[in-house]
Amino acid sequence: MSLGLSRANLAARTLRVLQHGRRRNPDVYLVRSDAGPVVVKDFAPRGLLMRAWLGPWLQRRELRAYRALAGHPAIPRCLGAVDALALVVEYRPGRRMSRKLAGRIPADFVDAMAAAVGSMHERGVAHLDLRHRSNVLVDEGGRPVLLDFASAVCVRPGGAAARWLLPVLAWFDRRALAKWRVRLEPQPVPGAEGASASGRGASRPT
Repeated sequence: MSLGLSRANLAARTLRVLQHGRRRNPDVYLVRSDAGPVVVKDFAPRGLLMRAWLGPWLQRRELRAYRALAGHPAIPRCLGAVDALALVVEYRPGRRMSRKLAGRIPADFVDAMAAAVGSMHERGVAHLDLRHRSNVLVDEGGRPVLLDFASAVCVRPGGAAARWLLPVLAWFDRRALAKWRVRLEPQPVPGAEGASASGRGASRPT
């Protein structure tokens, strides 16, 4: 896919800033490429240490996760890189996760998100930052989209790390899912018929 993007034309092709990064995070832009709108994550505005070492390392780490997840329906495609500091990802329009979406998204949204996360784990990837609302979108069809794999850990499916390390790391993703289930799904009313301490939602973490 020809995107026609370079460091020289990146600013001119930027449509808007999606997120201003902090000291150790990239700026995120919506950019006009030759193939249509794309998302660019760029460490270039950060300090010298980030530009010289940590930024390129984080980009390589994220690229590895995207390669492991290629073709996953809930994961945007990685489209390449502008350079060692700027990663290009498919643009998936949607709404950021928020408790305000409760009752406004499909009733099975969190179940669909759980299935997407389970499939991600089967490919040897643990996200580790799904609690952050900017890392999960509800797309135009009401389906989950998982973003930002800079913190992800990748292991080889079937290897020793997949058997011993991945289950420990996957716990953090499941914990995030439990949080979103509590925030987005109706909870039993204490004393209501059928509600009990062991009922659905009653034992979920807050």
